[in-house]
Order: sequence, then structure tokens, then C-alpha cells
Amino acid sequence: MDEVLSQNEIDALLSAITSGEMDAEELKKEEKEKKVRVYDFKRALRFSKDQIRSISRIHENYARLLTTFFSSQLRTYVDINVTSVDQIPFEEFIRSIPKITVLNIYSVAPLDGRLVMEINPNIAYALLDRILGGKGNTISKSSSLTEIEKLLLNQIFEKGIECLREAWESVADIDPILEEFEENPQFIQMVSPNETVVVVSLTTVIGETSGMINICIPHVILEPIISKLSAHYWMQATEKDQNPETYEKISKHLKNTQVEVKSILGETNVSIQEFLQLSKDDVISLNQPIDQPLKFLVNDKLKFYVQPGKFKNKLSVQILEEYKGVNENDE
Repeated sequence: MDEVLSQNEIDALLSAITSGEMDAEELKKEEKEKKVRVYDFKRALRFSKDQIRSISRIHENYARLLTTFFSSQLRTYVDINVTSVDQIPFEEFIRSIPKITVLNIYSVAPLDGRLVMEINPNIAYALLDRILGGKGNTISKSSSLTEIEKLLLNQIFEKGIECLREAWESVADIDPILEEFEENPQFIQMVSPNETVVVVSLTTVIGETSGMINICIPHVILEPIISKLSAHYWMQATEKDQNPETYEKISKHLKNTQVEVKSILGETNVSIQEFLQLSKDDVISLNQPIDQPLKFLVNDKLKFYVQPGKFKNKLSVQILEEYKGVNENDE
């Protein structure tokens, strides 16, 4: 993409041409000459912008699910949002995270490879403090986590695996399993240092503590489903054949849905003065002719015309015809 100049740069360029510091003809010659663009093969971009946007959509959903999960588990204010989605070499990701941090390594069968979730120490310690009955404040400690602290963190992130599965089900049915728990990123050797990975950064707030959760996804995981990360796939998803089992389940639930039905014997309008003067044995005339069918309403919407009667010694109505018009609420 061509570089866009700011207004100050445009003004400076025009001023230089006007004063003679720059020659317009020389600029034209430079434009015609072939320009060499430096390309770093160590930072090969293997995902298109369209695919990056799809990955961002998946993890925006994951952030919402994780927010709900942590809020219910910790009983405190939690807010998680996607900040950025970038593709970088794996080595650069390892260098960007603290030397002592919390690293969850997940397998995502049936996809190959493993993804890494890096939880900033501020967030990890706030989680621990809240789980142990505190207010969710972060703890300043230079030593490693104890075995009990590791176990507690493992338990809460194992419970949160369902959020990851649900967020990904739009493109792949995965079965995430928390395989390893590490604190030192130098011990992680999942892919080669130059391998391209997608890093999804989530800004996380727990109570008054804020920090980052970074999810590192190697290219090898996304390669089998790369076609499903295009906008064309997302647009066509709604046109796919529906699952018969899902359709049957929805139909079954709909058949058991309770609705309110009522028949209107008649209606009328009276003034406040007339209402206040009503007394015993007064007769109120309704606007319903005795030879006309009654209205039958379902959830306050006219659906049928009926006639009153008795069935097994109970007041009942018999349906005469279906109402073919359009209800006002439907317009």
C-alpha cells in the first residue's frame, strides 16, 4: 500500500519544490525507476487480512464467553476484550513475554500442534487471590508458584476449556486439553523459532487489576482449516444444510411451549361517570352481536373465529375458521 503523507509533509514538499530545493523533474524520473522493497523472510506473512479478521471474530466471541465464565467463578467484575491480532515469528512471541509468567499449553485435537495461552502474572495472582477469598488484588512475588497455587490455576483453566471449544465450533470441532503448565517461556519448544504464529492479545480486567492474556496459535494448527477463515465461508455458513437432529430438537421444544389463549365474549366502552354510577342488577350492553362468531386470541393476537358452547360440562369454544388478516402487532 502506498504511504499516505500527512498535511504537514505535503506542505513541506510543496514549499521545497517552490523554493527550488527539490526539482519536480527529478521526482518524476525517480517515480519511473523500479524501486526495491526490502523483504524479511524471517517474518513471512502467511495469513491474509481477511483470515486475520476471522481469527479476531472467533476470539471476540471467546473473550465474551471467558468474561461470563470468570465472572460466575470469581463473583467479581471481569472484563475481557480483544486488543490485537498479529502474525509474528514464534521467537518474537517468546521474547515479548516476561521471564516468569503463567503458560497453559493446550492440544486441540483433531488439529495438529498445540496452542499456548500466556497469562500475565498480574492477572494470574489476581485470580489466585480471588479464589482464596481475597478481593482480587495482585501479589508482588518474585518466587515461583507453589504446587497448591499451580493446582488452583490448573483447575480454573480446565473448567474454562468449554469456552474455547464453543468459540471455535464455527470453524472446527476441537477437543482442547490442558496438557502442560509452565512458568518459564524458554522451556517451550513447540515450533521452530522462525515459524509464523498468530498472537491474539486480550486485555483483561479482574476487579481493580488489569493485565494481558496472550494466545499463541502456530500456523500448523490453522493450516487444515485455512479455507474456513475466509469471508466467503462465513457468508455461506447460513446457507448450509441444517442438522436434522438439531431441527428435531428445536421442533420438540417448540411443541411443548406454553401459550396463552382466550376468547373475547364482547367489549364495550363506558365513561368514568357511568362506571361510578353502576349498581347491582345494572346491565352492560356489549358490542358483540349474538349471531356473530367470537374472537379467539393466542398471546393477544387474533388467530381464529369461534362459537361458544359446552364440552363435557365445561364452557368451551368451537373453532369455525382461521383469521386470514394481518394483526396490527405483525405490521
